Amino acid sequence: MLTTYTVENGQVLVREGPQPAAALRCAIWIDLLSPTQNEERDVQDALCLEVPTREEMQEIESSSRLYREGDVLFLTAPFLFGVDGGEMGSTPITFVLGEANLITVRYATPKAFSVFSARCLRNPQPLQGTSDAAMLHLMEQIVDRLADILERIAADMDRASRAAFRTARADVKVSRKDADLKEALLTLGEVGDVTTRANETLLGLSRILTYLNAEKGIGIRKENQTLVKSLVRDVRSLNEHAHFLNSKAQFLLDAVLGIINVEQTGIIKTFSVVSVALMPPTLIASIYGMNFEFMPELKWVAGYPLSLGLMVISAVLPIWYFKRKGWL
Repeated sequence: MLTTYTVENGQVLVREGPQPAAALRCAIWIDLLSPTQNEERDVQDALCLEVPTREEMQEIESSSRLYREGDVLFLTAPFLFGVDGGEMGSTPITFVLGEANLITVRYATPKAFSVFSARCLRNPQPLQGTSDAAMLHLMEQIVDRLADILERIAADMDRASRAAFRTARADVKVSRKDADLKEALLTLGEVGDVTTRANETLLGLSRILTYLNAEKGIGIRKENQTLVKSLVRDVRSLNEHAHFLNSKAQFLLDAVLGIINVEQTGIIKTFSVVSVALMPPTLIASIYGMNFEFMPELKWVAGYPLSLGLMVISAVLPIWYFKRKGWL
């Protein structure tokens, strides 16, 4: 889908679908969402540039993601999307930065794009400047969205950790305890996945900003350098926070696995004690269950109660010994 954002008389005009070359050249932001070949060709012919294909966007070499063709910069990075919808993933998005136009090529819709579009309709200020200013404002929205995600993830992690440790201390049914620990594991697994993908997005943004700073002669105008510096600081702080959350998630994951291991050890200990306690009575019963002709105890009047007594004593003694040693 081809969408253009043009500022006319202080208002943002949004147009969708095929458009003439003149309208494309006047647009400050051209958004290509899963573009067709005709849409790509219209943009390429109007602006005299080559729109990268989906396969080219997925290449991981730095030279394939960050490069310059004439006076146009091509900046590609993976971006996190779908955190709220449950179908989370990362998708490469390319920013094509020209002198007068910003083109974004994407095959998914991170929420930051929808929020930025709605924000521009309410207040056209982000699109009233230059194309590089529009790109930087869009990146600011992406960074703000990542900050919100990391804050929510931190809150989910705290709830999971409190639930896990509270369950470990509480005297509740085994089934409920297992369910709570399983839920904590799933939450921590999701936290690790989100923070890893957020780190990937922040790394991509950091590389783009570093590349923009290196391209002194083109790309970012002097009046927008303060926006770049602000973005660099925000990305660095979020990157550090994401690393902290990753470390905390790993610690909590180890702790929950340790709790599960302790619970399993207790269960195995119980079975071991029962097995040890039943071994001597089983031995006694096996001896007197043998079919030998000459077994004098079989003719004793007190033989039967004596064997039962031996079984009880041989079962109680190991349990008493284990408790005395503190193993139970």
